[in-house]
Amino acid sequence: MTPRQKRMSFVAVLIAGVAVAIGLALMALNENINHFYGPKQIKAGEAPQDHSFRIGGLVVVGSVKRDTSSLKINFDLTDTAETVTVQYEGILPDLFREGQGIVATGKMQNDIFYAEQVLAKHDENYMPPEVAATLKESGITEHNGAPLK
Repeated sequence: MTPRQKRMSFVAVLIAGVAVAIGLALMALNENINHFYGPKQIKAGEAPQDHSFRIGGLVVVGSVKRDTSSLKINFDLTDTAETVTVQYEGILPDLFREGQGIVATGKMQNDIFYAEQVLAKHDENYMPPEVAATLKESGITEHNGAPLK
């Protein structure tokens, strides 16, 4: 093999290695991205089935149903335009209440969102930016007497 052929082989192997590394990095990033969808987008079919994403909105008053024999809880989440049923098994945050804004991470299967994690807002005036944007799109300008930011 001539020196030129050795260099060309080395460059080809180097380019192939970089391409594989970039491909693996992009696959890892794609699997770990959690997109945000509101109930209106989910009902429109924009959210993926069986892929993890975040959902946010207000817990519908009177919709919280707890299973007395386990830690399962079902509740409805709304952006005032559409409503999605959420099922969660575990201990909810202390600040979880009906009528409050939450963000949940999980997967949509059929018509139920199976949450793996539920986050509640941390004070009376705070609203997660994604939830506030979703509510603004639905025409809501304030929550609990405070304007949405």
